[in-house]
Amino acid sequence: MTMSAHRNYVRSLYKKALYTSLDWYPNRLHWRPIALQIRAEFEANRGESSPVRVQQLLRETEDALEEYRHPLPYKYMTAPGGTKYERNKWFEDNMTR
Repeated sequence: MTMSAHRNYVRSLYKKALYTSLDWYPNRLHWRPIALQIRAEFEANRGESSPVRVQQLLRETEDALEEYRHPLPYKYMTAPGGTKYERNKWFEDNMTR
């Protein structure tokens, strides 16, 4: 892996960790301390130089994300699968006839 590919992968894991925690704590006031804890854990391992240890940390992070995945992740109302997604689609389709 090149350094930029590794950075992108770590960033994506960080974002996944934040979004996963946001599924469990949708209120931002309750979520913020959790987000700071996640950031501190990523920062604590930032300077790791051993490739074996880095791969182990990445594997542990992936496993933790899978373990803490929410069974009903939060979706924005207007996003696909949200409660308002294409809510007026039937009405709009039938009005054009």
